[in-house]
Order: sequence, then C-alpha cells, then structure tokens
Amino acid sequence: MERIRVEYLGKSSSEPEYASLHAAGADLKAALSAPLTLSPGATALVPTGIHIAIPIGYEGQVRPRSGLALKHGLTVLNTPGTIDSDYRGEVKVILINLGSEPITIQPGDRIAQIVFSPVVQAEFVPVRDLSPSERGTGGFGSTG
Repeated sequence: MERIRVEYLGKSSSEPEYASLHAAGADLKAALSAPLTLSPGATALVPTGIHIAIPIGYEGQVRPRSGLALKHGLTVLNTPGTIDSDYRGEVKVILINLGSEPITIQPGDRIAQIVFSPVVQAEFVPVRDLSPSERGTGGFGSTG
C-alpha cells in the first residue's frame, strides 16, 4: 500500500484516523462547540477543525461513513467532495439527513471519511468530429 505525507494543522483530537490497518479512508471528526441536530431533509456545513496540505498530484475525496448512512440516513451531500492539493482552508463536510428522524451530531463524532487519490488532468483538444464508438450518443438508460 502506497503512503503519502499529508500535513495538517489542528488539534490532535481532530487528526483524521484510520479505523483499521487496511482502511482506505481516514475518519473525519466534527469540530463542534455544541451538539448539532439535523432534522429530516436538513443540511449543515460541519467543520472538522483541520487544515491539510495534500501533495501536488493528489486529491482528497470526502465520502460518507456507511454506518451513519445505513443506520440514520446521514450522508455527505456532494459525494465525493473533492479537496484540491492547493486548498489550505478548513476541511468542512456538507451533511444531509435523508432519514426519517432527527439526528444529533456530538462534538468529536466521526462524520465522514477522506480518501486520497492520484489526479490526472486532461488536455482538451478541439476536433471537428469524435471517433465513433459502439454506444454512440446513447445516454441515460441506453445500455440497459
């Protein structure tokens, strides 16, 4: 497994942590001064209390925690949320309660996870025609 160095600013209690030896995502925690209750359908921008420096050539992907999604309907709204390598602001998570009951997030709760991935940038080249493909212009639902 490849490792990259990601520097962070924040309290040690806010440090992202991997829950197991081979986990792909590190847990992000809510840096709240008081509990936050989300009603069904409500959204919130939840701070994590950390700023990170991702190496050039990588991105951070903020993703939901499966247990929160299954048990409570709590998920990350813009999944995956991308953190670019040149961003130095606080990492925040857009949460939405898709469940049928209010959910309360406590300070320090694990609210999402972050996965780091290599990035490839495209060179966009204008052309007169695109090369043909078996699928062609068929879109939504066209492959069955």
